[in-house]
Amino acid sequence: MDMAISNRPHGPLSGTRVIDWTMWQFGPVCSMMLADLGAEVIKVESLDGDHARQFHTVSGSSSSLPGGLNAYFESLNRQKKSLSLDLKSSSGQEIMRKLVGESDIFVQNFRKGVAERLGLGYEDLIKINPKLIYGAATGYGPNGPDSGKPAFAYTGEARSGSLWWAGPNDGNPYNLQSIADQISGIMLCNGILGALVNQKETGKGQKVDVSHLGSMMWLGGNRYGMALLTGNQPEGQERKSARNPLWNCYKCADDHWIAFAMNQSDRYWPSFCDAIERPDLNEDERYSNMGVRTENRVELIGKLDDVFITKPRSYWIGRMDSSEGIIWEKVQSIWDLPDDPQVVQNNYIIDFEHPTLGPVKYLQTPFQYSETPIETKLPAPELGQHTEEILTETLGYTWEDIANFQDQGTII
Repeated sequence: MDMAISNRPHGPLSGTRVIDWTMWQFGPVCSMMLADLGAEVIKVESLDGDHARQFHTVSGSSSSLPGGLNAYFESLNRQKKSLSLDLKSSSGQEIMRKLVGESDIFVQNFRKGVAERLGLGYEDLIKINPKLIYGAATGYGPNGPDSGKPAFAYTGEARSGSLWWAGPNDGNPYNLQSIADQISGIMLCNGILGALVNQKETGKGQKVDVSHLGSMMWLGGNRYGMALLTGNQPEGQERKSARNPLWNCYKCADDHWIAFAMNQSDRYWPSFCDAIERPDLNEDERYSNMGVRTENRVELIGKLDDVFITKPRSYWIGRMDSSEGIIWEKVQSIWDLPDDPQVVQNNYIIDFEHPTLGPVKYLQTPFQYSETPIETKLPAPELGQHTEEILTETLGYTWEDIANFQDQGTII
């Protein structure tokens, strides 16, 4: 191994300590990204643990794993340490406050008022550690009449208008499968990283609030931005009536699909027609430019369906590869990804030797750093696995203190 590489810091956040007082998905996504970036993340759990530890069915499918584990929790909490505390006890709160004084970042995703009642709100903790970055994962943001309303991913997707762009334009809202938790966790991580830069420059901490509502509106991206500027309602899109037939996907003879992404369709139309062996379509006045192709799109998409269904996808891939400039891609499933050379060579999915499960595959946070590469070293922790280590090595408690905490029911 190149010694210069082996001596590099483990991730750009090496030396940063994070308190992760979160559960379910929104908060844990954020803190796991911070852990992947090299931070020491201490997951503070109640004595019965994050509720996600008992979440053995997700979207109708079992997530149970050997050893009493479940895939939901394992996939959201790798690289973390677990400290199990009774935060309703005075000694549990004492431990948490002491840990706050030794940390850089604090993340929580509880309903408004919960942290404050336990003395763990931003105004409480900034007095203990003025440099602390306080990440708050909320449903609707810190202000407004619904800032304290209970929320999950689906409510954020609904409130943000996102359920209308998930499917065809048929008047029905469509389920986004809790994407709000994932994008909100990513956004909170980004917000914390920005605050960390400011902390390094000024020595001051601050609160970072990220919500399901705001994150899902931001995920709506340009469709929302253009709608606000033009007053035009964004429409859903059904494949058989896509406004641009060259921004669409088609089924091949082997039941595989191929997708095309050519927004400037006039530029690509002649070579596309040659590639699919239908030069006559390029000569047809009904399809001669983007405007008329849009007008006649249902008919044209039907003809293209009839073309692609005649040959397997491998045949069409060969035709596209031999044609200059055509922008296409395979429509893949999750199960295609572990063998995709682009996925493998960029470490988007990594192999990991789990102490209980054996060889497993993990999604890796998709950041590539040339000088401080990220690396997955630890699985999700057992409940309270690192409690004694954190109390003695990080906070300086004695073994007598630990015995007293156990007798009091503060720790397990």
